[in-house]
Amino acid sequence: MITVLGSTNLDLIGAVSRIPRPGETVPGGAFSTAAGGKGANQALAARRAGADVRMFAAAGTDSFAEQALGLLRAERVDLSAVRTVEGATGIAMIFVDAEGENVIAILPGANGTLGTADADKALDGLGIGSILVVQQEVPQPATIRALELARERGVISIINTAPFLETTRDAAEMASIVVANETEFQLLTGASIDQLDTAMADWAKAQNQTVIVTLGPEGARAATPDTSFAVPAFKVDPVDTVGAGDTFVGYLAAGLDAGLDLEAAMHRAAVAGSLACLNPGAQPAIPHKADVDAALA
Repeated sequence: MITVLGSTNLDLIGAVSRIPRPGETVPGGAFSTAAGGKGANQALAARRAGADVRMFAAAGTDSFAEQALGLLRAERVDLSAVRTVEGATGIAMIFVDAEGENVIAILPGANGTLGTADADKALDGLGIGSILVVQQEVPQPATIRALELARERGVISIINTAPFLETTRDAAEMASIVVANETEFQLLTGASIDQLDTAMADWAKAQNQTVIVTLGPEGARAATPDTSFAVPAFKVDPVDTVGAGDTFVGYLAAGLDAGLDLEAAMHRAAVAGSLACLNPGAQPAIPHKADVDAALA
């Protein structure tokens, strides 16, 4: 069983000719909505990878709530701990350009109500061998409390360092596994990209942690206190990179939960993240286990 404490959003997605600069207006094309939120995305990815998943989150009383939870419900993610709060569901406003790159603004809504009590409930009954997944789209006290409890109880905790916050380093140091993209890892350590391998090894040894850096089409690298390695991505022509990182995290958690070693779990996660770039939207694009198995074959 994987426990996810995090955000659930409805994504409002606009296709644009290119990403606008500050103060600039650019022409756009299609508009769509899709379920999203980093917590919900990662929960769905883990579920589609074959894991049993329960989600701790909050949704509003507006018309967006059911859309935001729809795919999780359809895939039988355990939503019994999702609270309903008066007001708006979280929203992500996303622009995607012709190359599949994106910019995102998050309006937290109900996500902003999560607190330490939610973390206490999420960790209730978890112990050695359980897996916790957290991100940083809900108030940081909830995330930090969950990581503290996970450390005390021997729970394997995975933190995705997005979006990067002033307190990200404090939170990251408490996790079992840190997953960052290359920009976030540079913010975390101050190391330049040409120092990546050394900085990862130094971090892993100093913190006694596993650190993973995702590199888009270049795959991902990992460092533990004892070793380091890289896994390749799957070659694709991206349509939309929204949700690829969340897909990686969810599949990583599911692989570890299934008993795979770190390298094998990362390899599956990297392939899944690549496949998630083949379709628009976050949750709709997350591949199922059979899709990943076929790509690996």
